[in-house]
Amino acid sequence: MIQTDQQIRIAVTGPESTGKTTLAHQLADRYKGQYIPEFAREYVEKLPLHYTYADVEAIAKIQVQQYQATTTDTGQLFIFDTWLIITKVWFNWVFGKTPNWLEDEILNCPIDLFLLCLPDLPWEPDPVRENGGENRLKLFDLYKNELQHYGFNFVEIGGIGEARLHAGIDAMNKIMCL
Repeated sequence: MIQTDQQIRIAVTGPESTGKTTLAHQLADRYKGQYIPEFAREYVEKLPLHYTYADVEAIAKIQVQQYQATTTDTGQLFIFDTWLIITKVWFNWVFGKTPNWLEDEILNCPIDLFLLCLPDLPWEPDPVRENGGENRLKLFDLYKNELQHYGFNFVEIGGIGEARLHAGIDAMNKIMCL
């Protein structure tokens, strides 16, 4: 458990179209925390062509910068809408390899709790999303395996609407001693 006078970092993770952004916003609002937006979507939407390995590496570097900014911020609670675990899995999923430096950054940027969103919401396609159907289930397993590999503290979050939010609230209350 974390004392409420410490900085707390929560990362919302999981496959595409699982409500990560909505949940991250809701939790940041509820707990008066700082929402750290997903950078990958913004970056990819602006590309004139399909993303490359170098693009994903640039995304990962910005994610590290976002994290580092929280270490000098006076805020107490930071809710990340995705984080380096998604990027690591994405590197392997799409390119079959990861940059050498990524492993160290994952270990050097500790997150207090991961909220792993289950793919139990309906798939909503958009121009950036690539992996509906069975791939969402496979990616969920890959994210879970990575979290377990590192021994990170995580809770699976499922349910529709308010049930999903309440699952996130319950997980956060436990880690924050509320």
